[in-house]
Amino acid sequence: MKILAIDTSNYALGVALADNDKILGEYITYSKKNHSIRIMPAIQTLMKDCDWKPADIEKIVVAKGPGSYTGVRIGVTIAKTMAWSLNVPLSGVSSLEVLASGAARYFDGLVAPLFDARRGQVYTALFKGEEGELKQIEKDQLAMMAEFAESLKNRKEQILFIGTDIHIHQQLIEEVLGDRALFAEMTEHNPRPSELALLGRNRPSEDIHSFVPNYIRLAEAEANWLEKNRKTKQG
Repeated sequence: MKILAIDTSNYALGVALADNDKILGEYITYSKKNHSIRIMPAIQTLMKDCDWKPADIEKIVVAKGPGSYTGVRIGVTIAKTMAWSLNVPLSGVSSLEVLASGAARYFDGLVAPLFDARRGQVYTALFKGEEGELKQIEKDQLAMMAEFAESLKNRKEQILFIGTDIHIHQQLIEEVLGDRALFAEMTEHNPRPSELALLGRNRPSEDIHSFVPNYIRLAEAEANWLEKNRKTKQG
């Protein structure tokens, strides 16, 4: 099966092309430039380099969040539009699962991927590799980093933290968990779109029209609007 994988859920932008058990091409950048402007040229360039035409695509896999509200929305919208126009199946995969998958496959411990969510908060989860499979121990969540670190103190395994935002929270993690906390190398912090393709190739297809991103929390503007209307009704 020929798969196009798309990830714009955070600062890293990733595109991959996979054909059965082979990754034919992969494009990754870590930049705060607008994903909405760069994603389609990235897809077109990679497809051209790999001699693919749109008609060759048999499935689309997208990172569905959590992460940047705008970034997640861009990736999911493009994936849905392409899947509908090409009449191919669409599957969504957790952005945190994508980040954790490569490390968990070879690490004999727990893996905690995280994306910074500001104000001391992170999007995170907990995974473990078991016999070549990725098992989710803690669900995707929005948590205070301090509280999440405290919740890990009673676990016996070493914990590998991974993600480009690790530096923001590393001191706190070390203070709480000491030498039980390990940190991935810089080459491992960007989620790999090839991992996204691998994870999504056998996932059930989504209903294209009802499929929505996993934001976990409301966008700030939406939350403010709801709070304003709640106060208006109470007044």
